[in-house]
Amino acid sequence: MFLISKIFWLAAQPLSIVFLLLLLALIFNGFGMRNAHGFFAALAVILLFVTLFTSTGSVMLQKLEDRIARPASLPAELSCIIILGGAFENEVMASRGGIEFNQAADRFVEGLLLAQSHPNARILVSGGDGSFSGTYEGDAHAAETFFTTFGIPADRLIREGASRTTFENARNTRQLLEDEGLSSCALVTSAFHMPRSVGLFRKLGIDVLPWPTDYRTTGKAVLWFDFSQPSLNAQLTTTAVREWIGLVAYYLSGRTHAVFPR
Repeated sequence: MFLISKIFWLAAQPLSIVFLLLLLALIFNGFGMRNAHGFFAALAVILLFVTLFTSTGSVMLQKLEDRIARPASLPAELSCIIILGGAFENEVMASRGGIEFNQAADRFVEGLLLAQSHPNARILVSGGDGSFSGTYEGDAHAAETFFTTFGIPADRLIREGASRTTFENARNTRQLLEDEGLSSCALVTSAFHMPRSVGLFRKLGIDVLPWPTDYRTTGKAVLWFDFSQPSLNAQLTTTAVREWIGLVAYYLSGRTHAVFPR
């Protein structure tokens, strides 16, 4: 299932679809089917324009980020802080060493702040190697170096390093929480990723306090043309499309109660 989802996403992201549409256009042109060639070429141009030169991605991602707001304050006591992986550049770290983050680094920065403000809380990091090869150490392993560097004792950490998907994050975390007798947990992940994560955790009977971070939109985006940042627009659109597909797929497979969990 993991490999199928990976392969599906290679073809389903916007720029891949543009490529496939252009490929179809060339094939039809080679067979002299000019109408079909023009149709698929036009679709490719329209999709590419929307992806690069409109705020569509920002609006789609903003809708996800606004779904579950961060609480005004945390409860006085937390027994654990669950951090979902996906923030470390594990392939780069395997070659160069050190600690290297990607754009989701806020998950661990926020997790560190929560750990410092709640010194009795355990820190459960869920995240294995999500690459095709499966040869790299995941976020759960890298987390120990990060937290101990900032003075958090290693014995506060619970590492779940087998998961490769958000569903596996939730399923494997449930077992660890039961084993450790932990409840009253904050869930830390990217804001756009929070609806799907909360839906999965609650479907499995894990009551978590959402603590979204890693916001990538201003909260004020409106649908319009945007010629100032095509590469960023493409990135935001890709991230948003992937998350919306994940929401629908998990609902249809019965892993969440709703398409768009609150």
